[in-house]
Order: sequence, then C-alpha cells, then structure tokens
Amino acid sequence: MNSEFAVRPMRPGELELVLEWARQEGWNPGLDDSLAFQDADPSGFFVGVLGEVPVGSISVVKYGDDFAFLGLYIVHPDFRGKGYGKAIWNAGMASAEGRSIGLDGVTGQQANYRKAGFEEAYKTIRYGGVVAALPQSTLVAHAVSDKLDGLLRYDATIFPAPRPTFVTSWCAARKDRRTAIVRKSGKIRGYGTIRRCYEGYKIGPLFAADADSAAALLATLAPVAGGRPVFIDIPSDNTGAIALAEGMGLAPVFETARMYRGAAPVMPLRNIFGVTTLELG
Repeated sequence: MNSEFAVRPMRPGELELVLEWARQEGWNPGLDDSLAFQDADPSGFFVGVLGEVPVGSISVVKYGDDFAFLGLYIVHPDFRGKGYGKAIWNAGMASAEGRSIGLDGVTGQQANYRKAGFEEAYKTIRYGGVVAALPQSTLVAHAVSDKLDGLLRYDATIFPAPRPTFVTSWCAARKDRRTAIVRKSGKIRGYGTIRRCYEGYKIGPLFAADADSAAALLATLAPVAGGRPVFIDIPSDNTGAIALAEGMGLAPVFETARMYRGAAPVMPLRNIFGVTTLELG
C-alpha cells in the first residue's frame, strides 16, 4: 500500500464529493442530503486519501450508545484493488466499536459483509417509476410545522434509536423537499418526506401505523414530483407497502439486504412503508 495513504475524518466539501461518487455508482442520492447527513453525526464520516487526494470513503453514523449504521462505502474506480478499501473499512468499523451496526448491502457485496460478521435480516426492494395513480385514503396528511416534538417521539418508536438531530434536519423545509404528517384523533399515525434526487424523487422515510395512513401520506407527497419518477425503498416483508407502490404504478428496480453485525434491533416492519435512506438507515 502506498505510504502516502491515510484515513481521516471528512473535511468540509468532501461529503459532497462522495455523494457524487454515489451518484456515479447509480445510488441516486438526494441533491441536498449532505446537510442532514453531517448533522446526524459529524464524527461519522471518513475518507481515505493519497496525500490530499480522496480515493475512498465510508460513513458509520452513531445513534446513541448502542447502534450505528454503515454506508457510503466506496473506493473510486481508479484506486480499487490496492487495499485501500479494507483500510477504510477497518477505520470506520473501529469508530463504532461496542455497537450493533446495520447496513443495506447491494447484492454483489453481501458475501463480503457476511465474512465481516454481518447477517441478513430482510430484503429491501426499491420501487420506482412515474406515478400512474394516487392511493385513496379516508385520512388527510398535512405539511409539518416547525414543532417536531411529537414527530421525533413517533420516529423513535420505529427506528432502532432516537435520532432527533438527524430527523430535525431531514424534515427542515428546503427547496425540493417536503415532509408531511398524518394524525387521527390527535395522535400521529405516520409521517414521510419526499426529496429531489439526481434522478426523480425519493420518498423516505414513510412510516405509518397502517396502510390507510401511508396512503394519505403518499397522496400528499407524490404530487411534489410533478410527473418525474418516484422511488421508495420498501422492506420486502411489508406486503401492504408493496401493494400501495404497485397500485401507484411503481415497479421493482433495485434490491438490497438489511444486514446487522451484533444484535439485530427489533423493528416494526409493518410500520415501515419506506426506508429513510440506504446510507443512514
């Protein structure tokens, strides 16, 4: 390995470069994902460099004391096969020592993740396409206000650990991003975010108490895409979510596996109609 190689925390501007690499890999990140990503855990992003030239990356974002999520594991094609990826991986994993770690692994890398101690929990299928029809619901979703306390508490009942800083940033009103919430009898029944990506829009998270609540959110969020493609990453075990996506005219376009090293958190997959993001969980 080149003696000039080192792994260090990302500096300002480098996450945007890594997200461009992710775009080139076909992962289709959001146009402004870097803002919320770094807010989630500023210490969770690493870059491998040759001198001052970034050649690879990894993120291991820590949520509390017990859980972390791994993503953005990329070595630039010009620098593969030289051992840099293994060194970047080791540095990222060491940063979350003592925690259970989750990731969403593409099919071609799942065998390598198993060798590293990760076990598959379930598959995630990305559904995408131009929305042909909107689901019908007896409920109505509304855009969120600046008061997110209830939403944060709801999110913590579904995600494996509280993530208030990330969710607050993720749901912030910005251009090409909208978050909606649905209530019934004053109680939150679900929420979701749609954001502009390099190709079309992604909806995530899409958390809901039931299919009717998820349908209300989709009917509010999907029109934001304005006829452009919409993508949702859906746990394959949630057949109700798949039925909603197919009813909108979406079809499978991509598949990953949710994998964990360490104790797998108990997650209510029936309430996860769309994963927040494959990079941060």
